[in-house]
Amino acid sequence: MHSRDIQNALKRFHLYAPILVALADDARQKIIMDLADAGPEGINVTAITASSALSRPAISHHLKVLKDCGLIKSKKHGTQVFYFLYLDENLENLTGLISSIEVLINKAKQDIKAREGLPIPQ
Repeated sequence: MHSRDIQNALKRFHLYAPILVALADDARQKIIMDLADAGPEGINVTAITASSALSRPAISHHLKVLKDCGLIKSKKHGTQVFYFLYLDENLENLTGLISSIEVLINKAKQDIKAREGLPIPQ
């Protein structure tokens, strides 16, 4: 097959694995939706905990995972920390991963058509 394209896709998978892992968890998905609903001002741990069945330490753990992979950022106001979404760079990264996969799929389709003697659209 197309080893350079495969290596490129695998490299992107490896780079973005923390984001994919973070997004795979139901609790973190709910937190992301809460942060999206809060808007650019963000929301603090107390408010996130109030809308969840999880404990405050569990919420803090999930926020750390989301922050470590770059999906959220925080800002301090007095004694409180507010969390907000930071998706721009990560959406570009995930779009790049999807594009790498699309290249592989398209090349695989062309290979199949070529083997079957079908015309390949240009």
